[in-house]
Amino acid sequence: MSEAFEREVKRYLQHLAIERGLAENTLASYRRDLSRYVNALQAYRLTDPQQITEVTISGYLQDLSRGDEDHKPLGARSVARHAVAIRQLHKYWELEGICAPNPAREIQPPAIGQSLPKAISIAQVSRLLDSINTETPAGLRDRAILEFLYATGARISEVVDLDVDDLHFADDAVVRLFGKGSKERIVPVGGYAQRAVSDYLVRSRPGLALKGKGTPALFLNQRGGRLSRQSVWLLISKSAERSGINVDVSPHTLRHSFATHLLEGGADVRVVQELLGHASVTTTQIYTKVTVDSLREAYQLAHPRVK
Repeated sequence: MSEAFEREVKRYLQHLAIERGLAENTLASYRRDLSRYVNALQAYRLTDPQQITEVTISGYLQDLSRGDEDHKPLGARSVARHAVAIRQLHKYWELEGICAPNPAREIQPPAIGQSLPKAISIAQVSRLLDSINTETPAGLRDRAILEFLYATGARISEVVDLDVDDLHFADDAVVRLFGKGSKERIVPVGGYAQRAVSDYLVRSRPGLALKGKGTPALFLNQRGGRLSRQSVWLLISKSAERSGINVDVSPHTLRHSFATHLLEGGADVRVVQELLGHASVTTTQIYTKVTVDSLREAYQLAHPRVK
């Protein structure tokens, strides 16, 4: 990576972290994508941002789609993510007078087919929850995590980042979640999840906490430290296997199921938007497509004169 590119990309990432407050996972994604971009620019024998043109960027995105001896071809969604990162970088460089005019202004990400989120049924959720043995401290914790994920629609990162003080069960039965960009939202917590989390706090967490160094984290591992995202993935995968659910189940599956079941139960899409922490209702409306498809399927199976 040339010194000029390395310096300016580093400044941009600092801007994202400090001034825009992006989450570490998002920053890591930007850092990874932009590192590959500037390495490619160096391979193109460019040494200064002012040398970059629209043709340069378009050619690079095409290279991502084709792949090379060191990289597999990327799908449309991954190429689109790179395109967004590059466009935002050049927008910042234009404002800072580093690369003007902006060569990425007219760059458009490739079209992406809209994939519908995969939800499991209410019965399958129940089987998943009932598969956990709550006679052990770890089982109490695991049941609390699954109940919480399904009750709140929280992202896995939001759950593992929770502290005990983020729970407000005594007064309002809500939890304070911190989503993308550290944006805070308040989400109600249903009775089943409240009881599961409370049981864990009383009967399991104190023993786990004794093994650690006094972390404020809500969900603890066997060493008394904050539970990792990988551990939650493994917990859900094993629970799905035990319950005989023959589909891939992830933390995001429970988030999708949360949204889908709320809409099927009559919740307003803007309420679901707020609960999920979506910046735009357009993101949430994909779940309405799932619900309509479910209604259509039920209609076609049940109505006597559908054919």
